[in-house]
Order: sequence, then structure tokens, then C-alpha cells
Amino acid sequence: MGNHDNGYNASDIQVLEGLEAVRKRPSMYIGSTGPKGLHHLVFEIVDNSIDESVGGYCNKIEVFINPDNSITVRDNGRGIPVDIHPVMGIPAIEVIMTTLHSGGKFGGSGYNISGGLHGVGLSVVNALSSRMEIVVKRDGHIYKQEYRKGKPASALQVLGESDESGTSIYFVPDPEIFEETIFEKDILVQRIRELSYLNKGLLIEFTDQRVGEEYSRQFNSNGLMDFVTYINKKKEPINSKPVYFEIKKGDVVVETAIQYNNGYSENIYSFANNIRTQEGGTHEVGFKNALTRVVNDYAKKIGALKDNDSNLAGEDIREGIVAIISVLVKDPQFEGQTKTKLGNSYIRGVVESAVYDNLEDYLNENPIDAKKIVEKALSARRAREAAKKARELTRRKSALESTSLPGKLADCSSTDPSISELFIVEGDSAGGSAKQGRDRNTQAILPLRGKILNVEKARLDRVLASEDIRNLITAIGTGIGEDFDISKARYHKLFIMTDADVDGSHIRILLLTFFYRYMRELIENGYVYIAQPPLYGIKRGSEIKYFYNDAELNEFMSQTDKKWSIQRYKGLGEMDAEQLWSTTMDQNSRVILQVTVDDAIQADEAFSDLMGDNVEPRKEYIQANARYVSNLDI
Repeated sequence: MGNHDNGYNASDIQVLEGLEAVRKRPSMYIGSTGPKGLHHLVFEIVDNSIDESVGGYCNKIEVFINPDNSITVRDNGRGIPVDIHPVMGIPAIEVIMTTLHSGGKFGGSGYNISGGLHGVGLSVVNALSSRMEIVVKRDGHIYKQEYRKGKPASALQVLGESDESGTSIYFVPDPEIFEETIFEKDILVQRIRELSYLNKGLLIEFTDQRVGEEYSRQFNSNGLMDFVTYINKKKEPINSKPVYFEIKKGDVVVETAIQYNNGYSENIYSFANNIRTQEGGTHEVGFKNALTRVVNDYAKKIGALKDNDSNLAGEDIREGIVAIISVLVKDPQFEGQTKTKLGNSYIRGVVESAVYDNLEDYLNENPIDAKKIVEKALSARRAREAAKKARELTRRKSALESTSLPGKLADCSSTDPSISELFIVEGDSAGGSAKQGRDRNTQAILPLRGKILNVEKARLDRVLASEDIRNLITAIGTGIGEDFDISKARYHKLFIMTDADVDGSHIRILLLTFFYRYMRELIENGYVYIAQPPLYGIKRGSEIKYFYNDAELNEFMSQTDKKWSIQRYKGLGEMDAEQLWSTTMDQNSRVILQVTVDDAIQADEAFSDLMGDNVEPRKEYIQANARYVSNLDI
């Protein structure tokens, strides 16, 4: 974008503390040293470029996975300042690269709006990289500096002249720090796509140059309109054109896009300064309040609600909604468990009035779509009222009324949820083995009669008519939907335990769909697990070994010259109580998978594809993901 007289230089860089702690305790700064933390390094650097774009200084960002699995991120922003820092006496770029919490976002006037304290920036990426090179174009010159494990490996050099501006950062994650240093293309593409939607007109180019992974894609969107269309692409929209508006009030920018579909779930995704606010916050509260008021006012105006009718509830109006709320705030206050909840109180009023005014105009100007939205909310209310009765049954009664727990539940004797586990077991025979083999103090068993209802295709009233689902909700104790309260969970580990066959997989996805749609916080808080019963048991005399897949068994058999008898377990019911305990339930030896949702939008799309009404997306998904597996020849 060329040079600007932009008042961003060394005196805008404030210094807070040194870097040594980062290499000692990396998880404090990037969350983990696993894949999540590894990819966070890339996002930290890309977010710096995004901040330049938000400020109006950059319109192109390039991200490369280089052939050797290193990363390069390049932008055409102003370029990091290189002049001598007034306090430190070294180039500003070196201060930024080697000092924690230094940068133009901490009280300096370098940035008006940024991800703020959420980002820990270049210094942390530098500290956790075995090698980093930074090239800056600004003030007519090209500058370069190299680093090793956070320390300068060269002085700042002038490479030549240039009339362009921008920053290019190359880094190699340090294998001493990270468990794994291979980048996943899909994780990066997901976030880049999201950033493209949130920053209309910004071109982001992503290129994977690794052998066998070659991929190049340009992301350049029209903003949030494209975002909701993308989320709804496999669903049937109700209002043909998304509602879209952007307003600026003082230092705050509010951008929103809304489109309803014919599904039953509510999908509201909120962002503050391009950071996904998973726990919501004041902007989301303002949005929901305005939506509830404006639809009720419109429904009264057109006579769909009579004077003596009670108002539609917020949950009725949000059925089938896909909405993106993005705000830019000068000094964001992030709070909550994961620092992803916006706390600035004045934002609520700004968002509420913006949404009310713009949505009111939309409803008045699009009466056909507006009527469909009101009718959907009215039918959601009818279903909710029908569900109310069934829902009462599923609310957890007080501890004294323990008879209200389902008869099929074999509860544990512990009343401490943090050590209590619930095994949701397919079928009565496996349920019987599990009841006999369990640790009665901490492990509860709830057998299911078979396949539960597919909640993706049903409203709450039908969902609650299912006895298996009612038993499940009552056993867990949290309530569902609007009534959900995680502090009432009776178990902090929920295990889905099904056979290792097609039916077992189907029951597992039905249960996961139910948890995702009605008790998502259980997954987000890490309470949901998948038990992994072995597929094979092999025996020789009194010795027995278990294997969880064909590859493990094949490897063992190819390395042994002894004769073993092999049993393939077709289902949990084929194992006796002792076998089920030692392989699947014993805390000291079991193999379990924790269910996580790193990306709610992708998860929503997957559940819609696999469990929704449309056959075509399901067919496409299966064709794209099918693997040909040869049966074990034994």
C-alpha cells in the first residue's frame, strides 16, 4: 500500500517484561505445546498483519508453508519500525522481537484497534522458534535481522532500497519445545477463511509448498454476507438474501449478517477485533435483546401476535438462525474461562440499537421474508410449549428424590461429580457386563435400548418424547437448551461405549449430535469421551493381549513366531465383565478419546452434512472421506 506518514515509530513501542519465561513455560503463552499451540504461532503472526489491515495500512497478506515445513507470513503494511528505541537504545524491531508485551498495542498510539492483550505476539513466536528471519521494507530501505531461539543472531542489516513497505516473517518452530512440528493445512485454511470473511476486501493468499501437499488458494471475500452464505450453503435458507449492515459509532464498528434456514438449531458466531468470542459477551447480549424486541414488535404490527398474546421468547426467534456479529473495539476487555468473552459494558447498548434499527428497516422492506421469519418463530413456540411438559420430567429433582433417576441407571455411590463417570452403553447385554465389571464407587452405567432419535431432523418436543433421551438427560442432571446448567452435571466424564461396528458408529454419531445440539458445553468443557473397546483379543495359554485395530494386530503377529489364538470381538456383549473392565473401563489401562470442538462452524457443517435432511451433501462427504480397507486375512 506504499508509504504513509503514519506516526508509528519507536516511541510508540512500550516495554513491559523479558522473554526468559516463555521457553520455560510455553503453555502459559500459547495454550499447549501440542498441535493447537503450534498452529497458534502462525495465527499470532497473521493477526499482526490483520491489525495493519484493520488500521487501513495493508490489503494483502501471504501465508506459506514452505517445502521444509517452515512458515513465511508476508504483508504489505507499514513495516515494523526499525528506528532506535528511545529507552532501550536498540532498534525498535529488536525490542518487539525480544521483549514480552512490547508492541504498538500497549498504550502507544501505533494502533487504534487490535486483538489487544489477547495476542502475545512476535516475541513469543520468536522465543519458541529455533530460527526466525524478519525482513522489513519501509522508509525507502529493506532491512533484515535473524534470530535463534529468541536471541538475535545478527545485527539489523540494510539489504538494499525499496519504495514498497511491509513485513515478511520466516520461522521454524523449535522441535525441543513442540511435541510435533508438522503443520496441518486444514487448520490454517479454516482460520484464514474466517479472517477473510471478517475483513472484506483483504486478499489473503495461502500456499502449501510441501511435496504431495501442493495447494494454493486466494481468499478475498465480500465480508460477512459471504460468511453466512458459506455456513448455510448446505441448508435451505428462509430469507433469500441475508440481512447485512455495518455501522460506526464513536470508536466502535458493528458489522452483522443474518440468514435463517429451515433447521432447528441456533448458530450465532460472535467476534471482537477478529477474535472469536466463544463465550459471547456484551455484543452478543445486545444482539439477542434487539432481535427479540424487533421481531415481537413486528409480529404485533402485522397482527401475527394479538394484543393479549404473550411475547415470543428469544429461543423461539433464534430457531434456525445463522448470525455473525463482528465488533471492532478500541480497548477490548476479554474475560471468562478462556478469555474469549467480551466484557466492555457500553458495547451492549451500541450493538442493541444498531441491530434494532437496521433489522426493523429490513423487516419493513422485505415483508415476504419477514413473515416467514415470524411464522417460523410462532411454530417454534408451539413446539416449545408442547415440549415443556416433557422437559419438566427431565429436570433433575433434588437429591432426596433420587427415585426420579431412571430405573435403568445403575448409579455410582460417589456424590462427587469430579470423580464420577457415566458409561452410556449400547444394549442390555453389554450393559449387564459393564454393571458387573465396573468400579461401583465412581462408575455409573446407563444402557440404551438401541438407536436414539436423530435430533438433527426433529424439534425439541419430539426429542423429549424419546424415553432413552429423557433417561439420558435426567441421569446427567444439567437440563438442556436454555435450562442447561453445567454446575449441575452429576458426572464430569461421560463415556459413549458402543460396539466397533457400523451400528455402533451410528449410535455414537447420534449421541454426539444430541450432545452438540443440546448440551454443547459438556463437549466444550471436555466432559465427553468415546470408550475404545479392543477389536481383538489374542490368547496363548493363560496370557492374553488386546489390540484396538488391524494395524496393531498385524504388526504384533508379524514380529512373533509363537502361535496365538485370535478372537475378534463383534460387540461389547461378547466380552465378560472382567475383560470389559480391564480393557475399557479400568482407569489405569483403558484407551479413551476425548471429544473436542475446536471449530464450531466446521462441526455444525459436519453434523448438517451427516445427519440432516439433504442426501447430496452426505453422499459427497462419504465419497470424499471413504477409505478402502482390506480385511485382515487370518
